[in-house]
Amino acid sequence: MEDKSWRWVLVTAIAPIAWGSTYYVTRQVLPADAPLWGAVIRCLPAGLLVLLLVRRLPRGSWWWRSFVLGTLTVGGLNVLVYVTAQLLPTSLAATLMSTSAAAMLLLSWLVLRQRPSLVAVLGALVGITGVVVIMGFGGGPVNGWGVVASIGAMLSSSLGFVLTARWGADVAPLTMTSWQLVAGSLVVLPFALIVDGAPPAVDGPALAGFAYVILVATALAYAAWFTGLARLPGSVVGVIGLLNPVTGVALGVFLAAEPFGILQAVGLLLVIAGVLLGVTVRRPRQPDAARPPRAPSASPPGPRPCGNPAPR
Repeated sequence: MEDKSWRWVLVTAIAPIAWGSTYYVTRQVLPADAPLWGAVIRCLPAGLLVLLLVRRLPRGSWWWRSFVLGTLTVGGLNVLVYVTAQLLPTSLAATLMSTSAAAMLLLSWLVLRQRPSLVAVLGALVGITGVVVIMGFGGGPVNGWGVVASIGAMLSSSLGFVLTARWGADVAPLTMTSWQLVAGSLVVLPFALIVDGAPPAVDGPALAGFAYVILVATALAYAAWFTGLARLPGSVVGVIGLLNPVTGVALGVFLAAEPFGILQAVGLLLVIAGVLLGVTVRRPRQPDAARPPRAPSASPPGPRPCGNPAPR
């Protein structure tokens, strides 16, 4: 992989690391009985903040596209993630969401016609194997509705991110971030008023928690993720998302005293190995016209053949 590509890998990695921390913050300090308001409070201020920076509104078809994508990647996703974080342990919630690597790899192939490399497929398989190891041997009861919410969030976000890559080639990542965050929040807002009622009371720790998820785990994370979608193949971005459970498990173990054993350590090592494999993408072969010109021959100078254009 080129040095420039590694730069975009590192930028993209900000998103799953930040998102992996969201499970701990949500479970520990945010209100537990207002998932819809939790999504609105998290995403609407972040979207408006980024919109103030870019100062650009959607035009034409981007009005309805913003609401479709915002529902998939922001509104529905964050409501389901909020529910997941309240019903499942931090490590398990983050681990289940990491299966989006396989979903994005498949959808990128079907929707974007980005045929994944063998290395990318191998990286996804190794990483997901690590996910299964962590999840299958974690012990303790598992809330079924939490698992359903997590799978729904994974499918919703994967489809939305792949459609973002397909439709948004001409839209800057920050602009895309603002449109989707605002649109997705506006979709959820009326349901929050009807279902959750008045906004929840927020104490000091919850206020600090919301500040973190608004600025870091939403505004910064979405901007980094959409930058990755614009610069890297969807399959590679999906594999980078496997860093989500690494963060979730680490915070769950060190901050929430969740169980962790040898098998979980093996699973985490497999996830990390899968990420490293998945982001190892070969440089595309240069076309003939882009190859460096050969050294001039000893033949006398003359007119250049029309089939051999001068190097740029």
